[in-house]
Amino acid sequence: MAAPRFWRADSMGRRSCAVVAVSPVMVLDFVVGLITGILSGFGIGGGTLLMLYLTGVSGTGQFAAAGINLLYFIFCAPAALVSHIKNKLITPRVVIVCIIAGALTSVAAAVAAGWMDTDVLRRMFGGLLLYVGIREVFAKE
Repeated sequence: MAAPRFWRADSMGRRSCAVVAVSPVMVLDFVVGLITGILSGFGIGGGTLLMLYLTGVSGTGQFAAAGINLLYFIFCAPAALVSHIKNKLITPRVVIVCIIAGALTSVAAAVAAGWMDTDVLRRMFGGLLLYVGIREVFAKE
């Protein structure tokens, strides 16, 4: 997420090899990415925290933040998957069902999100986060 800020661009948008000094914003982006990546690997919800940071702190738009979060997940998921397989926490039959359901619902959700207003999406996402947070706080073991 901070990588595009490392290189200078000329007036035509071309990147040169000159490296720009690291700014405090770039350091914060890196630290947030690192921490949320570690949390994602443990299955604690780092992707959700990354979305909150991107939309609430860094001012990234909802669609861009969702895209960054999906790309981010591609790199966090393999480490978590290896750990879960090693600890025998994955049931192959359940994985197949989840892959099929996830593929179908993600396409449907992407189409629906394309038709919806961004403010509505933000409110729905906020409501989902609130629901999940309350459920986690009051859930019994």
